[in-house]
Amino acid sequence: MPVLPGAEPYRHEGGRVGVLLCHGFTGSPQSLRPWAEYLAEHDLTVVLPLLPGHGTRWEDLRITGWQDWYAEVDRELRALRERCARVFVAGLSMGGALALRLAAKHGDAVDGVMVVNPANEVHGLAARALPVLRHLVPSTRGITDDIAKEGVTELGYDKVPLHAAHSLRTFLRLVDGELPQVTQPLLLLRSTQDHVVPAADSARVLGRVSSTDVTEILLEHSRHVATLDHDAGRVFEESLAFVTRVVGDGAPDAVKGTAEESAEGSGTESMKESGTESVQQSGSGSAERFGAGPMEQREGTATGG
Repeated sequence: MPVLPGAEPYRHEGGRVGVLLCHGFTGSPQSLRPWAEYLAEHDLTVVLPLLPGHGTRWEDLRITGWQDWYAEVDRELRALRERCARVFVAGLSMGGALALRLAAKHGDAVDGVMVVNPANEVHGLAARALPVLRHLVPSTRGITDDIAKEGVTELGYDKVPLHAAHSLRTFLRLVDGELPQVTQPLLLLRSTQDHVVPAADSARVLGRVSSTDVTEILLEHSRHVATLDHDAGRVFEESLAFVTRVVGDGAPDAVKGTAEESAEGSGTESMKESGTESVQQSGSGSAERFGAGPMEQREGTATGG
């Protein structure tokens, strides 16, 4: 099936710092495109793939599962590592869960994680019935467009195939068990008016990861799709400041120099405190350029729309 206009994947070849962005369940790259373009404008290498079954018609999603979605971002991460010295993973909703699993499985190959309203569980009584219900009912109503900003629309499906929802539930339970393996610096941005993913999901993520460098930021003027909402600009600026700070801490000299020169004064210092929802405000900043020379070698290797 042809890809819906606006749902196309996005790529930008920039400097030696790369970011892999993962969109949400039943959504498309359109929901993260402004974020991707913002990072690209600051000379990061950016990859925003279209997940299998998405961006066409809801029936195509019905025949895919979490293994397909994860395999796509895993492949993109491995390719990004081949041409970038430092790599970050990021995502919205289910995309946040995908990013967290990439961090858990790839260890030192991932330098930092940025998630917006990450999904951790499929909630409600109907979720428990999915193993049987998916064989009786093909779909339910869609979950896209939870946006407070007038005139802004998320490009996604108006129906949720229950076979895919069941697979998502299985995936989120798998990721929950792997969260203690996440040790990288973590930036979590959470909307206070989210009607798709409850605050409990972010609290669960913060309480289970093993990261010691954790920043949580509340987005008080946005709903679930914060990357298209009133706080979108803050999401973009805080994520760039986070990348700049992490790259500046222990980066190879050739990478560190370009980041420090272009992001003077940006960054945040925050520590996870006993798994609580301690809110840290990070300083906004920008990095004009993250280096475009040869790659430095390093050792090691939702429900929301």
